[in-house]
Amino acid sequence: MKILGIESSCDETAAAVVENGSKLLSNVVASSMNIHAKYGGVVPEVAARSHIEVIIPLVKEALSNANCSWYDIDAIAVTYGAGLSGSLLIGVLAARTLAIALNKPLQRINHVEAHVYANFLTESVVPGLSMPATAPDFPMLAIIVSGGHSQLALFKGHGNYTLLGQTQDDAIGEAFDKVAKILGLPYPGGPSIERIAATGNEHAYNFPKAKMSGYDFSFSGPKTAVLRAAQAAAGESFDFPSIFLPERLKMAQKADIAASFQRSAFETIIDKAKQAYLEYKPVSVVLAGGVASSGKLREMLSSAMSISLAYPDPKLCTDNAAMVASLGYYKLKLSENTTDPFTLDVAPSLSM
Repeated sequence: MKILGIESSCDETAAAVVENGSKLLSNVVASSMNIHAKYGGVVPEVAARSHIEVIIPLVKEALSNANCSWYDIDAIAVTYGAGLSGSLLIGVLAARTLAIALNKPLQRINHVEAHVYANFLTESVVPGLSMPATAPDFPMLAIIVSGGHSQLALFKGHGNYTLLGQTQDDAIGEAFDKVAKILGLPYPGGPSIERIAATGNEHAYNFPKAKMSGYDFSFSGPKTAVLRAAQAAAGESFDFPSIFLPERLKMAQKADIAASFQRSAFETIIDKAKQAYLEYKPVSVVLAGGVASSGKLREMLSSAMSISLAYPDPKLCTDNAAMVASLGYYKLKLSENTTDPFTLDVAPSLSM
């Protein structure tokens, strides 16, 4: 069964074709990140206009790269939430139109849940991708870390999961973006911090890790602690405007702050993941979401866990349509009702 996936929840427009939930036949992504970098974050209206410009050419390219015609496609899967409403709307309208015009089944997809399914892609004809040898088994602990989400979920099977905990304020990726802005580093913050942190002392600062009940997270306090540390390093008081800090900090100071924050933030995630692993004893542990592409996080998690871990290719951790198509296949396999293409609407605040 071949599924066409469409993803447009934020600043990436993506289309992909996946066979039987595991074999990647094509994966095309167009990003407007370079435009948003000028503003230090995603501008929703700009993102939506970018999606409009490229979505149909991307779908055609995905089909061409997969050597497929519309006759070969069995269904369409599209992200309908969570995300930016204008961005989601473009992908959903494109998928609805194609499903109606071509009489194809349509499956709506939760973007956050889809990130987990990058781990189920084990084969690829797309060059340049490193795929895990086997798909994870159930029960499975999923560590979901991205710009908009920080969650732990226990999967007992496809479509059968329990949300164990989530961030109560900033997601980890959002916190990285804000810390990068304090330090004057380029957007997106995660890769920028990882690069400069490689030259810093990760124990120069002992930033606090929020003590949340159960498996919940919080990154707002640590982010504020970084601001205070940066002000102190610059020799200024707590009321010194953050926009002037980058020019007052030396590169070595920025590197130490970045390395220390990165260590603290990743330890926050890993500590909870280890706790959940010991309590629920899953057969598999997977890492998902844009922050999962971090080599430092992978290194720390592998060292901390007493279970062998396999990771998706970094290109399949950030937003893509391959994960959407993979989840769409498993939803259809479960005989879940397909979505009415005449009524499907976006759900920007959708949660797992």
